[in-house]
Amino acid sequence: MDAVEVFNSLPAVRLEEDLLACCAAPAWGAAIIAKRPYRERSEIVSAADAAARELSWDDVCVAMNAHPRIGERAAGDSKEAAWSRREQSAAAQSADELTASALVDANQAYEKRFRHVFLIFASGRTGEEILAAARERLGNDEATERAIVADELRKIALLRLERVLDAL
Repeated sequence: MDAVEVFNSLPAVRLEEDLLACCAAPAWGAAIIAKRPYRERSEIVSAADAAARELSWDDVCVAMNAHPRIGERAAGDSKEAAWSRREQSAAAQSADELTASALVDANQAYEKRFRHVFLIFASGRTGEEILAAARERLGNDEATERAIVADELRKIALLRLERVLDAL
C-alpha cells in the first residue's frame, strides 16, 4: 500500500494526531481529513496548503502556542517536539553566545510588541539569519506581521506533513 492509500485508510482519530503534530490548529487537520480520499500525494499537500491559507487568526494563535520560542529547545518526546528540535538545529549549532543572547532579547521585544512568540520557518537557517529576520519583523505593523506569521506557520505545517507522508 502506498502512502496515499495509507493516508486515506487511517482512522480519522489516528490521522488527526499526526496532523495536529504538523499544525496544532484543529481546523487545519479537519479540513484535510474532510477531503479524503486523495488520489495523489500532491493533492494532500495542495489541500493542506489551502487549509493553512484559510486559517483564522485565532486558529493561527492556537497553532503558535504549540511552538517553543526560537532558540529554546522543545521539551518532551512528542513527534512535534522532535521536529521542532530538528528544525531549529542549524540555528542552534551556528549561534555563538552573542547571537544566542541577542536572540533572547529579540524574542522578548517581539513578544512584548506582538503578544505572541516569534514564529519563523527555521529549517536550514542560521542563528544569525533568524536574528536578522526577528529584528526586521519588529518594524512591521500588526497586519503585516500576522500575514507573515500565518505564512511561516503554513510552511512549517507543510514540511511536517511531508515527513508524515514519508513515514507512511
